[in-house]
Amino acid sequence: MFDPFTIFAISATFVIAGGVKGLIGLGLPSVSLGLLAAIIDLPTAMALMIAPSFFTNLYQATLGGYTGVILQRIWPFLLFATTTVWLGATALPRVDLDVLTALLGLLLVAYGGLNIFGIRLTIQAQSEGWAGVVLGATNGIFTGMTGSFAVPGVMYLQGIGMSRDMLIQAMGMLFTTSTVALAVALGTNALLSTDLGIASILAVAPSVIGMWAGQNLRRHLSEAQFRSALFIGIILLGIYILISTTA
Repeated sequence: MFDPFTIFAISATFVIAGGVKGLIGLGLPSVSLGLLAAIIDLPTAMALMIAPSFFTNLYQATLGGYTGVILQRIWPFLLFATTTVWLGATALPRVDLDVLTALLGLLLVAYGGLNIFGIRLTIQAQSEGWAGVVLGATNGIFTGMTGSFAVPGVMYLQGIGMSRDMLIQAMGMLFTTSTVALAVALGTNALLSTDLGIASILAVAPSVIGMWAGQNLRRHLSEAQFRSALFIGIILLGIYILISTTA
């Protein structure tokens, strides 16, 4: 299905993306999609990302011991973030892929920029409900269109003032449910073939290797410095994608 160079590039991409996730707890979808979109089309990149994203985020979603508390607090957000993925995915066979790839580039620039400059939403308790519905639906549509789970979903989870451990588990829950919804949406739109499903499962191994390496590197590197370098890299990657789609 893929030539040897593409197989090597895909494997290296998931080692890198897994390493980022192992080091800072997020970034596998953003990094893998950003890199893969430079060498293959966006729907194929989204399909390949399914299994690595699901298995690594399921692990994150089950740690922490806050499942009941988190669900009670953000279930409207998770519900809308999950159920609207199919709506965004309907654009994949209908909209010019260059447009959707450019949208991915914009989301990467926004995601990296917001983190670089430390911009955080502050959502008051009385606004959590309606904000969760609006931002959850927006996140789901963007997920279906681009495969990116982070904007504005992570901003919402940061904005409601969760503790660090609850935030990490909540992000894992968002990414896991979004991955499942994306897999269903891609399959419904005939964009997730058996061959791509097998290739995605095979990509779990390099992702796990990368996670293991990232977790070990965490002991030796400054997380703050690495996060800065990562988000600068994501911004540059987003800019590259934007330029390549408009050239």
